[in-house]
Amino acid sequence: MKSVARGAARPKGGESEKITINLGPVDLGQIDLLVEEGFYSNRTDLIRTAIRNQLALHAQVVQETVTRRALVLGLQHFSRQDLEAVRAAHQRLTIHVLGLASIADDVTPELALATIESVVVLGAFHASSALKTALADRIR
Repeated sequence: MKSVARGAARPKGGESEKITINLGPVDLGQIDLLVEEGFYSNRTDLIRTAIRNQLALHAQVVQETVTRRALVLGLQHFSRQDLEAVRAAHQRLTIHVLGLASIADDVTPELALATIESVVVLGAFHASSALKTALADRIR
């Protein structure tokens, strides 16, 4: 089984996923206080900083797990040409990504089914809804 990796460890500006979190009023008030006092430019700045600090604290565990689970760290994109080459070589892909995995919009469900064995993404998986439907039983 073959894996095709491309990209960098962190998405470029504008290439981020939106998440929603629920906070209690006391936590939210404390965040607002720190923003008002100038420690952070806004709520998002504080939350991103807190998340990055926690990720830095656990960086060794993350790296060991990435290695143990044979995950691609960063961005992995599959074009129609990539998958056609995999099909021509009579191979199948196991996609294991910590970050962003994406499949080009011109990839047909038939081509994806013929070339993709499984998809495991910790982060974000971008593909057309038709591809996600076709690969539903292979996405974990």
